[in-house]
Amino acid sequence: MTLGTLFWLFVAGFAIWYWWRAKAIKDSVLQAAKRYCKSMDVMLLDDAVFLRGLWFKRDDQGRLRVWRRFLFDFTSTGEERYTGRIIMLGQRIQHMELEPHRLP
Repeated sequence: MTLGTLFWLFVAGFAIWYWWRAKAIKDSVLQAAKRYCKSMDVMLLDDAVFLRGLWFKRDDQGRLRVWRRFLFDFTSTGEERYTGRIIMLGQRIQHMELEPHRLP
C-alpha cells in the first residue's frame, strides 16, 4: 500500500464515521422534537428535522464543542405550518422553542 492509498482509505473511513454519527444525532433530535411537540400539544409535521446550522462554540467548561441548529415544522390547528428550533451543543440539547402560533 502506498501513502496515497492509506490517505484515501482514511478519508473514506472518516466520511463514513461522520455520516453514521450525524445520522445518530439527527435521530435523537427527531425523538426529542416528537416528545417536545407532544408535551406542547402540537403536531410534528413530516416526521423530520433539518440541520440548518453547524459551528464550533465553547461549552460552560470552556471546551470546544460542535454547535448545531435543527429546524422542524409543526402545526397547532392543522391549517398553518410553523417552525420549531432545537439547539445542540456537543451531545446535549441546549434549547428548544416553537414559533408563536395559534392555539386550537
